[in-house]
Amino acid sequence: MNTPIELIANPRLAADMGLLVLHPEDNVGTALGAIRAGTSLSVNGGELLCADEIPGGHKVALRTIEADEPVRKYGQIIGFAGRLISKGEHVHVHNVAYREFDRAGQAGTALRETDFVPEDQRATFQGYRRSNGSVGTRNYIGILTSVNCSATAAKLIASRIENSGVLDQYPNVDGVVALTHSSGCGTGGDGNYGFEVLRRTLHGYANHPNFASILVLGLGCEVNQIAGLTTGWSLSPDKSISSMTIQAQGGTKATVAEGVRRIEELLPEINKSQRTTVPASELILAMECGGSDAFSGVTANPALGAAADLLIRHGGTAVFGETTEIYGAEHLLTSRAESQYTADKLMERIRWWEQHVTQDGSSINNNPSPGNKAGGLTTILEKSLGAVAKGGTTNLVDVVEYAEPITAHGLVFMDTPGYDPVNATGMVAGGAQVLAFTTGRGSAFGCKPTPSIKLATNTPLYERMRDDMDVNCGAVADGQLTIEEMGQQIFDLILAVASGQETKSEELGYGDNEFVPWQLSTVL
Repeated sequence: MNTPIELIANPRLAADMGLLVLHPEDNVGTALGAIRAGTSLSVNGGELLCADEIPGGHKVALRTIEADEPVRKYGQIIGFAGRLISKGEHVHVHNVAYREFDRAGQAGTALRETDFVPEDQRATFQGYRRSNGSVGTRNYIGILTSVNCSATAAKLIASRIENSGVLDQYPNVDGVVALTHSSGCGTGGDGNYGFEVLRRTLHGYANHPNFASILVLGLGCEVNQIAGLTTGWSLSPDKSISSMTIQAQGGTKATVAEGVRRIEELLPEINKSQRTTVPASELILAMECGGSDAFSGVTANPALGAAADLLIRHGGTAVFGETTEIYGAEHLLTSRAESQYTADKLMERIRWWEQHVTQDGSSINNNPSPGNKAGGLTTILEKSLGAVAKGGTTNLVDVVEYAEPITAHGLVFMDTPGYDPVNATGMVAGGAQVLAFTTGRGSAFGCKPTPSIKLATNTPLYERMRDDMDVNCGAVADGQLTIEEMGQQIFDLILAVASGQETKSEELGYGDNEFVPWQLSTVL
């Protein structure tokens, strides 16, 4: 038993008893709903008297847990008892401590042979085939800024086009999106790691198949000069790219007018793009979890992992990141690494983060957030075990750095921070054309040009935020669907969205403000 998805008990039985016990070695169970103090539950053939009120998603001790004894969920260590915890007691931050322990995983010990679907039987979707062979799921025009100083002008150009009504004449154009950021000047230039990460991110977006055309807009005097930024860019031959600066154009009004003119001139040609049938092997699925709760690792994340397994069986690629949120569960990935080199790359990034967070006196266990803890997550170890379930059960084929191109087919890990917009920006820059985002607390998110599918981990959240959520994975905890059945539904929806079906986030207009490149440079 090496991954959380394999450890989940029969959800129908769990729903009957009101408590979810995920593994025979667990000494805690998770409340499916609020449990009053004094409630008696039947667990594993015995009686459990709840001494405390247990909020939904929170943990209760299945037996006495001695001080310093490991607390186990998913059959894995999620922390250590800070004091003696009595049977039936609420188990959370007040009596569980985080500490380091040996959890090294040996590369390749849990490898599996992937049961690939024969090529002539693989799923398909309707996508935009670009001349370089890449495939888009959307047909946007993008405005990229070299520096924060050109952000307002970029937004004015996009707004002028979007609000003019001209796009009504071009139904195959999804829109004009200005992707702005807060950097590009006041930092070190060539040779500075953070500066190169910004440029790599911008290149990834410029090269993204969901963009049919790109306008690069600068101020003119910034460190991130457009000439240096775009030198060496290798874009699809059918992608129109132009650039200009506010200073050279003679000011903001002239720049906006010229930007509008250039884009309107391109619209007829871009509108000629047509969707065609392409295999699912062309898809790169980005996987994100944010606003997590205790059900994230029980319902939505393993169900998304099952969908990722299906996509990989059909020849596609699934990528996830948030290195700080697999911390404590990295052994479950290294044991599935196809090579020692891949396992070593993952562990090198883990060690980098251990050093990185100490620079400002932080600790990786400062994560989970207050919202995560309110939802029942106690330590980073528990959060990570749930987060890594997004990776399904297939082998780990590659580890890439932030915003690097994703070229391997199969399961890929990208080194990113845990902050949702920064993580998603890196994966989209890497080439992901669809994103699936699980949430237990109710994250609101979009990431143009890539559509974002929102997966609710529990039914109360789904009912409360129906306008934001695309899928109710709470059906798993409710005993209505298995993980595999939920995974199939998610996979089918991924193909439908890739073919043009709008997500709730797209309907609401999310995605223009969630472009957040990882800022690593010192601001001078």
